[in-house]
Order: sequence, then C-alpha cells, then structure tokens
Amino acid sequence: MIKKESRNSLRQRRHKRVRKSVSGTKETPRLNVFRSNKEIFAQIINDIDGTTLASSSSVELKIKNGGNKEGAALVGTDIAKKALKLNIKKVVFDRGGYLYHGRVEALADAARKAGLEF
Repeated sequence: MIKKESRNSLRQRRHKRVRKSVSGTKETPRLNVFRSNKEIFAQIINDIDGTTLASSSSVELKIKNGGNKEGAALVGTDIAKKALKLNIKKVVFDRGGYLYHGRVEALADAARKAGLEF
C-alpha cells in the first residue's frame, strides 16, 4: 500500500526547495509568512544572525477572524509599519511554500502599499 503524503509535508518540501535560494541579510531581511486555518503570521528575519527583527500576527492584533483576506491585509500593514520603524525598506518575500494566492497575496499587497519593497 502506497502512503499518501500530507498537504503540510508537501508544503514543507516546497518551502525547503525555495529556501535554498531565498535568504535574508541585514540589508534585505526575509519576510516569512505562515498561515494556519484560523490565523496568519508574518516575521522579518535576518538569516545571517538567525534573529527575528519584527513579527506580527492576527493573534497579536486580536483580529476576530484572522483566517481571511481582510485579517491578512491588516497583518501585512502592521508588519510593514514595524519594519519601517526599524529602517527596513527592502525585504525578500518568502511565501513559506504556499501558493501566492488568497491570504498570502493579500498580506504581500498590503505590505507593499504600506511602504515595503519586494
């Protein structure tokens, strides 16, 4: 009997494949996105030092329904504001193995509108 891989394990494989080429530096850190069924999370990471420079989530912002596009857009705006306070204008976008569609796209578009470049 052939064992079927879960969606999450396939996503993790895609994420590893992308992370071979996408890395954050001090000048251009990595904007990482993680989404669960109910919430969405974003982090700005310096991979050279292994530090998280800024983070935002629908849990932190106390969004009632963080699992939709509107919640993702609020998280994208918030993470961009935090990055700009730290004088981070340019980032590398890491979609975390997810399709660039729906909530991930909404977060990215909101971060761009708020002033981040990627």
